[in-house]
Amino acid sequence: MKREDYINWDEYFMGIALLSAKRSKDPSTQVGACIVKDNKILGMGYNGFPKGISDTDFPWAKEGNDVDTKYPYVCHAELNAILNSNFNLEGANIYVTLFPCNECTKAIIQSGIKSIKFLEDKDFKSTNEIASKKMLDYLNIKYEKIKKPEIKL
Repeated sequence: MKREDYINWDEYFMGIALLSAKRSKDPSTQVGACIVKDNKILGMGYNGFPKGISDTDFPWAKEGNDVDTKYPYVCHAELNAILNSNFNLEGANIYVTLFPCNECTKAIIQSGIKSIKFLEDKDFKSTNEIASKKMLDYLNIKYEKIKKPEIKL
């Protein structure tokens, strides 16, 4: 008789996104992403500085002069997952721990990803998130908030 307490595909791939987020060195926000097609992982990413940029020489601050904060330097998890993939992402799905900003939404659209599953939606009234949802709705790209997987190791 087979085991009945195995995790489903959404739990599995969101678990990979959550594990990827653990690689982020950002002291305030850790985000992970996992791109999937036909239940195969095509790319993973987390928020951090671009390759070659020192995470000790550049700021992690959230406030201050714009150039002295993390915001102009950090690559988001979704963009890193797209850039880390060597596959055609047309028709793929992305699992991400935080709903994508408008810039990542544009990259998701351009890459051909067809759906987004996310855990958190912390800035649901921000201009960035409203713009993201407006673009996704216009193109009929599905997005769905799912429950955090309860994975027992």
